[in-house]
Amino acid sequence: MQNFTAHLHEEAGTLALGASLARALQPGLTIYLHGDLGAGKTALTRAMLHALGHTGHVKSPTYTLAEPYTVTIGDAAVNVIHFDLYRMASAEEFLDAGFREYFNHKTICIIEWPEKAETVLPPPDISISLAVAGEGRDVELHALSDQGVECLNRLKFAPNL
Repeated sequence: MQNFTAHLHEEAGTLALGASLARALQPGLTIYLHGDLGAGKTALTRAMLHALGHTGHVKSPTYTLAEPYTVTIGDAAVNVIHFDLYRMASAEEFLDAGFREYFNHKTICIIEWPEKAETVLPPPDISISLAVAGEGRDVELHALSDQGVECLNRLKFAPNL
């Protein structure tokens, strides 16, 4: 599957999608999250991290730009780096911070506001767009690499109809 779209009627749908997506993730993925403020990017990321076993608080890295987490996928410890680039003034800030080193075959990188650094970011394996739609959200997932297609093929999610 290269694309997945759904309408999530309430926040519980966003959390359920995050949990389902977590079960499909593998190390090495780069995921872009697009959407306006309040669209649910951090809520989706929080749901993924909690479903992967992180028990602590998941905060938006709006001021720190990046928050690292270690989770277990299968029997392996995997680093997940949650980026929020909303406050970045330029793509060079991303490079100056040394963030490129996180993008490798062992780490999952989830990036909110990727357009702030897209000239220096590696291309995404999956691009996720969230938009407020009434009380819920419209979500679109697009696989943009072989690894992204494999991930979406593992996704088992039935939206709350």
